[in-house]
Amino acid sequence: MARTVLRRVGGVLLLFLSLAAGLVAAVAGFLGAAGVTAVVPALAATMLAAFGVAVFPLAWGAFALLALRRARRTATITASAATVVLAVLAGVTVFRPMPAPGDPAAGPDVRYWNLPTGSRIAYSHVPASGAARPTPVVFLHGGPGTANDGVSDAGKALAADGFDVYAYDQLGAGRSSRLSDVTGYTVARQVADLDAIRRAIGAEKIIVVGQSWGGALAAHYMAAYPGHVAKAVLSSPGVLWYGAFPGQSTGELWDRLTAGQRTRIEDLASGPRMLALDLLAGINPEAAHALVGDREADTRFREILAVSLPAAQCPGRPPARLPANRQGYYVNQFTIDDARTLPDPRPRLRGVRVPTLVMRGECDYKKWEVTDDYRRTLPDSTLVYVPRAGHAIAMDQPKTYLATLRAYLLDRPLPLPPYTGSASPGPAPSGS
Repeated sequence: MARTVLRRVGGVLLLFLSLAAGLVAAVAGFLGAAGVTAVVPALAATMLAAFGVAVFPLAWGAFALLALRRARRTATITASAATVVLAVLAGVTVFRPMPAPGDPAAGPDVRYWNLPTGSRIAYSHVPASGAARPTPVVFLHGGPGTANDGVSDAGKALAADGFDVYAYDQLGAGRSSRLSDVTGYTVARQVADLDAIRRAIGAEKIIVVGQSWGGALAAHYMAAYPGHVAKAVLSSPGVLWYGAFPGQSTGELWDRLTAGQRTRIEDLASGPRMLALDLLAGINPEAAHALVGDREADTRFREILAVSLPAAQCPGRPPARLPANRQGYYVNQFTIDDARTLPDPRPRLRGVRVPTLVMRGECDYKKWEVTDDYRRTLPDSTLVYVPRAGHAIAMDQPKTYLATLRAYLLDRPLPLPPYTGSASPGPAPSGS
């Protein structure tokens, strides 16, 4: 009697073990297949086959312990039924696309460059009013991948001052083209695109105005083409060289989020499909891209940015809004990954004599050392500190931002005194 009970208990436990082993085998099969193919149906088929193959022998053993007459047949039926259930569950989770609405209609001012780099770049241009100045201004948006809605109000004011002003969507963002090979999103590609743009507008030199990642892009462009930059304005620039901060946080939006915001972002970034995307990206980016396409990934990226946007502002400032333009998920992920592997650009930049204004907000979530690295590296740089402004200085203090930008580009006295101290002028980012 006791032996019979033990056999039945063992049979039931082995049956549950067969399902657990099947799930482990399914994940292993899915990821293993991703190492050799990016064809999504092949990934799904391998996952289901691995599940069934793992479940069957253990289920057969379980039914044998349970003394069923047709243990093998029952195991076959069980493995088949479980595989069908897994297929249905995977179909509505891992393989079911997330909502991906279309782009807003392009404005009448949106035009395109077909660059020799292979990039198709969307841009807006506001020509100079009155007496034109010789050097055009090119705005570089942040992210990577967070394109703006054309030329900003600050850009239009510069056009009224006589500057030809351009704002463009970087490769992989906004209305610009996407790459089929997402590993092609690199800092070098963005630098090459910017120089191709300079040539497309027929300028020997340009003035670059970069926000966040756009500031880092401007610096990398100056390192590569110092003779083609007349002036630079870097607003809340991102990390110049990650190697300067080994194993350290450089300050992230995450550091400033409330518990509710973190929970919401974790919800958006979790789930079977997003988990599969993250896992595949580390094994075979092509497979990740095949599973979750650009529009779908961009939509989820936008949702995450919408939740985290308040952390880019100083508390108490009027709420900002995301641009209507489409954000770029893959260019964000892979350009940052590439930036982390770059050699140090600072030795070259120390010899670049380009007048550069660096702006830092009081509430910037980036660590002070990230901003100060630009001032210490660029020999002709000036740093100004903007009170009651976060990482998004132009959003929090638009009048101060514009006045400072115009004064610097027009060679007038700055409305803010240069900051020359060695320590952070404002409160350290929380979480640092």
